[in-house]
Amino acid sequence: MAITAQMVKELREKTGAGMMDCKKALTETNGDIEKAIDYLREKGIAKAAKKADRIAAEGSTYIASEGNTAVLLEVNCETDFVTKNEQFKQLLEDLGSHILSQKPATVEEALQQKLKGEGETVETYINSAVAKIGEKISLRRFELLTKTDNDAFGEYLHMGGRIGVLALLEGTTDTAVAKDIAMHAAAVNPKYVSRDQVSEEVINHEREVLKQQALNEGKPESIVEKMVEGRLGKFFEDICLLEQSFVKDPDQKVKKYVEAKGATVKTFVRYEVGEGMEKRSENFAEEVMSQVKK
Repeated sequence: MAITAQMVKELREKTGAGMMDCKKALTETNGDIEKAIDYLREKGIAKAAKKADRIAAEGSTYIASEGNTAVLLEVNCETDFVTKNEQFKQLLEDLGSHILSQKPATVEEALQQKLKGEGETVETYINSAVAKIGEKISLRRFELLTKTDNDAFGEYLHMGGRIGVLALLEGTTDTAVAKDIAMHAAAVNPKYVSRDQVSEEVINHEREVLKQQALNEGKPESIVEKMVEGRLGKFFEDICLLEQSFVKDPDQKVKKYVEAKGATVKTFVRYEVGEGMEKRSENFAEEVMSQVKK
């Protein structure tokens, strides 16, 4: 398979490895990006695969809660300027209120519902906002969480909504503790609550990569298995919230902090605006000049 410059660029962005190393890895793996990432990691060239795609699209996350229900949502737009617009802020508030009251299962269902149960549909409402603001706006995703009277929601928006986290803690009604967990998740970006949520497939894949990595370092096979298990522990620390050092007190793990408060972390949802979406590549200055010349 022909290895293109775009493929090399993508692999470099995902691994931080050099251009020639990336080209060789792609050649060795017949252009398979995921296999090339493993190849680089096994050679010790890439310390870790960057699974998250580049942050690209503009917009904002928003959290709304009422009683025992809360929602985290993301709305996208074309430029960061729009997120400061009062109409855009009102749209976020209205969408949050709608989802809380009508509880749609999907974005598609939400768009076809009457806004807050009456009048125009959500889709029509968003289109009206597009006409007023002058940019494409879309409801990208949302997650509804429910709790009991004995639980607490942790709500945290970072950088004016660039990152939004909604956490649910059981066994406590202390929203400050729950917010601490949400803030931690915003900062450290764990993928799971605990290691028992990580699938065997993911663990076995990581174990195989770490094993090959150790062998390529010249370590004797007699100690490789023990080394792999040790490195797996670090892997879990990177991706599991409860295994991580608490950002507000690095001397203790999140698990210990939560337990000391008599609580447990049920779940959390973390959105970062535009993750997984392609970024517009236009030069902003050139775009402004092109508009001026029209």
